[in-house]
Amino acid sequence: MRRRTPPPPAPLPQRDGVDPVRVRLPFDGTWATVREHLVERLTGAGPGVIESMLGAGLIVDADGRAVAPDAPYEPGMFVWFHRDPPPEVPVPFPVEVVYRDAHIVVADKPHFLATTPRGSHVTQTALARLRHGLDLPELTAAHRLDRLTAGLVLFIVRPGERGTYQTLFRDRRVRKEYEALAPYDPTLPLPTTVRSRIVKERGVHAAREVEGEPNAVTRVELVERREGLGRYRLTPETGQTHQLRVHLTTLGIPILGDPLYPQELAPAPVNDFRRPLQLLARRLEFTDPVTGAEHAFVSARTLEAWSAPDRWADGE
Repeated sequence: MRRRTPPPPAPLPQRDGVDPVRVRLPFDGTWATVREHLVERLTGAGPGVIESMLGAGLIVDADGRAVAPDAPYEPGMFVWFHRDPPPEVPVPFPVEVVYRDAHIVVADKPHFLATTPRGSHVTQTALARLRHGLDLPELTAAHRLDRLTAGLVLFIVRPGERGTYQTLFRDRRVRKEYEALAPYDPTLPLPTTVRSRIVKERGVHAAREVEGEPNAVTRVELVERREGLGRYRLTPETGQTHQLRVHLTTLGIPILGDPLYPQELAPAPVNDFRRPLQLLARRLEFTDPVTGAEHAFVSARTLEAWSAPDRWADGE
């Protein structure tokens, strides 16, 4: 069995806080040139794009040298390039830095901004903005929030310490507290703890509950209510995809502004930021595994439906 060796450092700088794409050529194959493999592998690039990039010297090897259009295929070779991202609508809300030291950055992410580059969201992400704005090109995320969820996210300054901080989440040594706005149901006994098994299938937008051993646990408490609306404190013990949104839907009180639960709605225009999901990662508490410091962070953001429950209830 061939041993995998770590890739060499990227020979290209980041662009707007986004790393270059890295491709490793397979050890087995019948391609005669690097170009032939990349054209076959990167079919989404479009006709003629790879040839154009090679001709312009935009695809480089581990030493930063341009790969020639007729360069022979070398099994195991790494190549790097920057892919022009599709046009992205700017998210018109700032990422606020709550705390920063030599090891971590805690940011207060707005609604509609993805945590890390993925799919069609590349430059319009919290990670890209922070890398660029704080001049921290090696910054990485210790965990993620859904793009539609606002609130606190932990980022790691030093790549070598990322695993140490991620272990906090794996071992459930981080206390996370969320706030959600949803309909008030006087017949619903609260507080309660919801336990279920949630699965999220690739290519399907919504997660769903199935029979089996629970893998998702959430404590739900009513903090206050007004005009048919409840403000809820959610304390998850686990971190399944869409867990809080699924569990409140199960209780019959889906979160306001949710485009997926209880049923998927038609996609809103990409520049429509008027009705954010009323879910906020409010508190983040943990003992720093590197410094030993006790951290307790609180988001300064508010959920806007609380001040206008009638407008939100009517779906305006």
